[in-house]
Amino acid sequence: MSPVTDSGGQWAGEMNWPPTGATPAVLPPAGNGPTVSPRAGTESPTPTSTGTVPPAGPSLATAPAAAPDVAQTFTVAQTSAAASPVLPVQPAPPLHDQLLLRLFSARALALGSQRHDRLIGWIGVALLAVVAALIRLVRLGEPHELVFDETYYVKDGWTLWNLGFEARWPEDPNPAFESGDVYSYISEPAFVVHPQVAKWLIGLGIHLGGGPTDAFAWRIANAVVGILAVVLMARIARRLFSSTAMGLVAGGLMAVDGTAIVHSRTGLLDQYLMFFALVAFGCLLIDRDHAQRRLAARLADARVVEPALPDRVVEPALTSASVETPAGHESQEPAASSLHNALWMYGPGLGFRPWRLAAAVSLGLAIGVKWSGLYFLAGFGLMTVLWDVTARRRAGIQRWFLGGLAKDGVRAFLFMVPTAVAVYVGSWWSWFATPGAYGRQWAADNPGQGITWLPEALRSFLHYHHDMWNFHTSLEAEHPYAANPLGWIIQWRPTSFFWERVTNHEACGPEQCAQAITSLGNPILWWLGAASILLVAVLGIWRRDWRGLAVLSGIIAGWLPWMAYMHRTVFTFYSIAFAPWVILTLTFVGVLGLEVFDDDPAVEPGRHGGEEAAYRVVEPGRHGGEEPAYRVVEPGSHGLPSVETTVQATVPSPRWPRRLVIVAIAVVVTLIVVVSAMFYPIWSAIPIPFSQWQGLMWLPSWI
Repeated sequence: MSPVTDSGGQWAGEMNWPPTGATPAVLPPAGNGPTVSPRAGTESPTPTSTGTVPPAGPSLATAPAAAPDVAQTFTVAQTSAAASPVLPVQPAPPLHDQLLLRLFSARALALGSQRHDRLIGWIGVALLAVVAALIRLVRLGEPHELVFDETYYVKDGWTLWNLGFEARWPEDPNPAFESGDVYSYISEPAFVVHPQVAKWLIGLGIHLGGGPTDAFAWRIANAVVGILAVVLMARIARRLFSSTAMGLVAGGLMAVDGTAIVHSRTGLLDQYLMFFALVAFGCLLIDRDHAQRRLAARLADARVVEPALPDRVVEPALTSASVETPAGHESQEPAASSLHNALWMYGPGLGFRPWRLAAAVSLGLAIGVKWSGLYFLAGFGLMTVLWDVTARRRAGIQRWFLGGLAKDGVRAFLFMVPTAVAVYVGSWWSWFATPGAYGRQWAADNPGQGITWLPEALRSFLHYHHDMWNFHTSLEAEHPYAANPLGWIIQWRPTSFFWERVTNHEACGPEQCAQAITSLGNPILWWLGAASILLVAVLGIWRRDWRGLAVLSGIIAGWLPWMAYMHRTVFTFYSIAFAPWVILTLTFVGVLGLEVFDDDPAVEPGRHGGEEAAYRVVEPGRHGGEEPAYRVVEPGSHGLPSVETTVQATVPSPRWPRRLVIVAIAVVVTLIVVVSAMFYPIWSAIPIPFSQWQGLMWLPSWI
């Protein structure tokens, strides 16, 4: 068997998938074939007419070592009605391969197996990166003014690099800073209410990008992170949806969305929160794939007769229509040690998981940008445990829930939470190392207060965080662009970062120009995304599709918690934190449309979207292939017997519905790109005629 690689070069298991070079089975003539429902390891033919009855296949536990590839069990036999009446039953594929088919969709196993698919994937990502770079880097230094909250974070990043803490500035420092007087800060600490990770990165950009006198340097770190986010989005969506094309669609939408563009062209913090959350999400996707392959390998290595795994030998489809429940599904006495019995009772431990560690580190950095990263830690932590628990269920583990909680849930909590906390505390290293930082000497100045058994540095650290908490929970000052979180998802009240009238500009002639930076997402993308959230929430529950929870996870973590803070002064631009998952949700709707009308008849996921996968196997029917027989193998729940159904279909599934879906996706993507081109001037401070700016204000609440 030849190895198949998944996206990113990850091993997909030793499987020949998709099938190549398989030997077709020989089917009997119509009307002369037996209806066979063999019990593994026995012969239980039930002839319906004359003909030769084939021997039954072996059980999963006694399958020979030289069993054929799993690909051979899905061979489409091309024979005529005059073929031999002998129907040889193929042996069961290896247990490891059967488990992989339970845990992954056929598309996921096939992803990256073809060289041209991998090549297209990387070339497409490279092109998207170039487009994203052009959108984000051209005229990045315009305007040469500190816009909106750059007044805090650019200057904080600069003083962090110089002093090790955020310093105070004299009254009205911006004009002097913008004109080049960048050392006018006061060497006293300022009370700041956000952690330091993003400000360190902004300061790094200032030092590497040309110095604090260059507005390009103020924003270059955000631009680089925005470009990397586009690349990540394309690769994450490719893995998530098992589709190179739809991965590129998602990356393209990220490249042209207004929220992503504005935060890539201004020196604010929220871009970094989004980026580290997206990195963590991608790491957990890779961890899911690795963990489930490890689960399949460890269960297969046990090589025991497992009571929870029903006989699911995949055979050539029967030629007469029938619905049967194979006999003999009662539990067989295990022939292995009690250790192996416990393995199939609760499932194996999955050992050290480096990608989960990487996710925890990234989530710690997200919290080090803004405290709202805590919601991503909680949401993603629950999601990864749920993936592990349901994987044990699909693999046939008897007590999958208890096994998942004990061997995955507890370990995930003990592994991820302390790691994220340690990374967060470590991100304050300069505060600990600098005696003059704000609040650093509070414990020394207030002996006997706070948690007295802690070291002074930690007591001061906790007291500083208490002050930060009081600020965040009591902020109710009025602001003209404050926005209720309910409206964020439809960009009801976007945030104006910068606006001014420009006179005597060559682009406007005698008319006055408007120059603006408005944190407004592409309206078509966000409005369709809002509708997609409702659709995916319903379909995800109905289909029990794990991808539905995945695409909604970032929205749940990045948006819903803000409903508890409606009394606070909050802004729509916070929506950049969950913008990637709005795009993934919209893309997922297109993926579902393509899968519903899939024109590949060999294998397709069943109505449960992969949780209990039903595979459609196409075999020639009574008329030598003119009427194909579709056999659906649906595994029962909780290890109950499977039901095999063979039906006759006179016409294969038509291809035109899938083509309509492709056309619809192309139309939507084209419309979004056109709208982005229209709105790009007000995302990048390009002067445009005032009347043109007014025409872009589609809603009164946008002004």
